[in-house]
Amino acid sequence: MNRDRVGVVFGSLTPPETLIRSARLAEQLGIQELWFSEDCFFTGGFSGLTQLLASTERARAGLGLVSVLTRHPAVLAMETAGMARMYPGRVRIAVGLGNTHWLDQMGLTARRPLTTVLETFDALRDLLHGAELDKRTDAHRFARIGLEFLPEVQPELWIGAVNARALRAAGRADGVLLSALSGESYIFWAKQQIGTDAPRPPRITAYVLASIDDDEHVARNAVRDAVGFFLTAEAHSALVGQSRFETEVRSRVASLAPNERLAVEDEWLDEFAVAGTPAQVRNRLEGLLSAGADSVGLWLFPSGDHDRQLRRLAELSGGT
Repeated sequence: MNRDRVGVVFGSLTPPETLIRSARLAEQLGIQELWFSEDCFFTGGFSGLTQLLASTERARAGLGLVSVLTRHPAVLAMETAGMARMYPGRVRIAVGLGNTHWLDQMGLTARRPLTTVLETFDALRDLLHGAELDKRTDAHRFARIGLEFLPEVQPELWIGAVNARALRAAGRADGVLLSALSGESYIFWAKQQIGTDAPRPPRITAYVLASIDDDEHVARNAVRDAVGFFLTAEAHSALVGQSRFETEVRSRVASLAPNERLAVEDEWLDEFAVAGTPAQVRNRLEGLLSAGADSVGLWLFPSGDHDRQLRRLAELSGGT
């Protein structure tokens, strides 16, 4: 398996003070694609991305994703430009709506969510290319705003998308970020929605909940709670809708009592995560890549055993 197609996701489960050590270890082990997931209310996305870039020398590092509602596009462009100037050729930024529960907690709503995502993406791209914006969009106002310090090397601009309309619109981006729970059937379907008609089809990276252990039961149990959390949150979305367990998962989630955890079946883990022995994990990753992902970003479990998981990953993906 080509190790250039396997990356690692850091974020909510990574204590900020351990991020530098783990990022350095990942690069030393030959992992060249790093992502930072901004999850509210854990570690800020740009501080996390800065640590990934500052503690490594060559790895590409992406922020994925950052909500279009938590920062004005001009502030997002300003932050992105600074990162791109300091670390040319290594920066990726993925924008999307974000987790609606967290947005509700902050009183942030979009009248037309997809429109807001696309208008923010376009504004971000235009500002980074030196445009001065003087207009209103559906969610924001720009009054003669331009960046003072433009990047010499343009950062990659990605869109995070889940459902069909967003995936079709995401073809304008440098890359498309697919959410955790992405299985083979979903990735194959998502790539069809994105299409390949653009002169440069966007790169597709899928987030994957993962664990590697010589005991497959230990690995499965390490991701079980996380899979249950995401299935509960995404039961309505295409991530579940495009799976063979659509009816079963949605029915089970609908019957949950308040604060009740979803019981996750072993066969669901095979669809929505990558967990097992090194041989099983290798086969599952090859299946996800064959389904249409250009790379996978692994969210490694258990979170308290991150460094050992990185070493196991490097072993099966050809690292040293």
